[in-house]
Amino acid sequence: MSFIEFKKGGSAATAAAPSWKNIALAWLGGALAIAVIAKTGEWASLPLILGSFGASCVLVFGFPDLPFSQPRNVLIGHLLSSFIGLVFLKLLGAHWWALALAVGTAISAMMWTRTVHPPAGSNPVIVFLSQPSWSFLWFPTLTGALLLVVVALAYNNVTRGTKYPKYW
Repeated sequence: MSFIEFKKGGSAATAAAPSWKNIALAWLGGALAIAVIAKTGEWASLPLILGSFGASCVLVFGFPDLPFSQPRNVLIGHLLSSFIGLVFLKLLGAHWWALALAVGTAISAMMWTRTVHPPAGSNPVIVFLSQPSWSFLWFPTLTGALLLVVVALAYNNVTRGTKYPKYW
């Protein structure tokens, strides 16, 4: 394969454009979920927001039927990845190679447990950048992910013609 052929990519068609209704529903769902998480954190004086939750909203509200968007993937994927990030940080220290091993381990652990949630792959990076205590597992990881799933369950079942989740 020549370099030019490589740069052209495959011959698959571009994904179909979503309807304006689905775009609006995804916008509102994402905004609502982040508002609920942020306001709850403000009210409780707890950090409940992770940067990866914004990407989780893309999946949960934009593509709720995908396996990556199911509640078990959101919850376990985030919790597992944050846990792995904390283990590597605490055992090996804040080194570039420890971070790389943590991200790779988080990916493989999510695959092995069938709980892949791509946004959660950034949780070890967040852990290494912020160097939190073990309480990071509960606040923001688990509590924030639970709030996101609760909003998604209510919102997706009220606004869409399909059932969410597809499975637990």
